[in-house]
Amino acid sequence: MKAVTFRADLVPYVLTLAMGKVNRKLYYSRFSCVRYEEVREPVLPGDDWVKVKTIYGGICGSDINMIYLHDSPLLSPFASRRFVMGHENLGIIVEKGENVEGFEVGDRIVADDVLSCEPRGLERCPKCLSGDYNLCLNFTEGRLSAGTIMGTCADTGGSWGEYYVAHKSQLFKVPDNLKDEEAILIDPLCSALHPVLRNFPRDDEKVLVIGAGIIGILIVASLRAFGSKADITVIAKYDFQGQLAQRYGADRVIYSRDCDVETMAEITGGKVVKPLLGEKYLIGGFDRVFDCVGSETSVRDSLRYINSGGALVLVGLGSKIKLDWSLVWFKEVTIKGVYGYGVDPVDGRRERTFKIGLDLMASGKMDLSPLVTHVFDLKDYKKAIEVASCKKEYQSIKVLLKP
Repeated sequence: MKAVTFRADLVPYVLTLAMGKVNRKLYYSRFSCVRYEEVREPVLPGDDWVKVKTIYGGICGSDINMIYLHDSPLLSPFASRRFVMGHENLGIIVEKGENVEGFEVGDRIVADDVLSCEPRGLERCPKCLSGDYNLCLNFTEGRLSAGTIMGTCADTGGSWGEYYVAHKSQLFKVPDNLKDEEAILIDPLCSALHPVLRNFPRDDEKVLVIGAGIIGILIVASLRAFGSKADITVIAKYDFQGQLAQRYGADRVIYSRDCDVETMAEITGGKVVKPLLGEKYLIGGFDRVFDCVGSETSVRDSLRYINSGGALVLVGLGSKIKLDWSLVWFKEVTIKGVYGYGVDPVDGRRERTFKIGLDLMASGKMDLSPLVTHVFDLKDYKKAIEVASCKKEYQSIKVLLKP
């Protein structure tokens, strides 16, 4: 089958780093770590698995980080050396093992991409027993090659290929009333639901969402879908992003070109402080900040704008960030990192995040179809990566690949 693959071998890695400095597009040239090539179709690892024909594979911000080699080498042990890319998935079951019940060949499914203990054939670790599959202690163990999620594991394939395999514990049927272009958004929706449901604001709080890519927009949408009346400010980079943020419930959008500490003081009633050296910051400010960018600038701004005793939720994946941490202890800021999803609290119970998201979309409370802006054939992956990377030029939100 044809697939877009990633090779983390030393030679292509070093070569890609060097070439990318000359031309950004060389990060995904035929000499780079990213290839479009013929690979073997994945086979069922056991009787608890299904084989899925891909309908769509989404391009995630984490895929873009991988392609441009922005990921921290610290996490390299938790991925295979070579694998088919793509964890945002939607497909049709074409083969199933004897032990798979409740699903049939021909069913349209999405797979929770986390490769925790159960898919690996292991007794569940303490994190998996509590429903925190995203924090599994065994991402390098068991019957599967290393990989935290599908799309980083050599044995499962990924949605940037024609077929992938998934364990029965990962499977969710897509409700009939959801279009393909809605169902494929379950992964980014869950990536927003998880930080929102674990860090839900009080109605009297002032909330700041930094970044208006798809996750930032979906954080706003998720807050409103679950009834939050908090005052929500979004910092967006581009006009089209800001318009969508307001459509999904932001009280106001501040564009990064116009954003300054005085504006934030006016919104929150905070007091501007000017140090002897360095940037001005607020005393008072936003009670809760969702940083959906994960850059050195966004984390620094989060600390400048957050209220004393506030909560900073780090949603965007960042690495190698250098900061002056003085405001963390001076303001007694609580910092919470979030990664993936698993089981989350909803309506007084705990539920798989995928089910929460699918139920939410199927209920009609949240129409996400405007967020799919581009679809490309798999063979045109280079153009798809360019479009997903150059948001201003192409006004891209979610870019899909279709084998």
